[in-house]
Amino acid sequence: MLRMTSPQEAYRRVDFDARVSGAGPAELVHLCFEHLVSALGTAVHADMRGDNCLKSRSMTRALTAITALQMGIAGAEGVAGALSQLYEAARRTVLDSALNFDAERITELRADFCEIGQALKAG
Repeated sequence: MLRMTSPQEAYRRVDFDARVSGAGPAELVHLCFEHLVSALGTAVHADMRGDNCLKSRSMTRALTAITALQMGIAGAEGVAGALSQLYEAARRTVLDSALNFDAERITELRADFCEIGQALKAG
């Protein structure tokens, strides 16, 4: 399977798996945010280059990160409710761009998650 991927992709997977295995709950959230931000950035870059295969893989990675974040929500009130709405809106944005890629919306979504991720690290 790794033979079909680039060396960079293989390294990214190994690095990600190693970080996940040793992470606590808060670290996993940070890791999902990093994964999401990276995937969205790669999708925009791939779109500019006309690399539809990489763009598709990146959007799938972004959905995987959003799904992991959604699965980590406990409850439906207060902050959990707000996070649920945020993640669902992010999911819709990514899915809407699956057929009709909107680099501007994806860039905005990426910037939002960058900002939130930095605030979580600082807090």
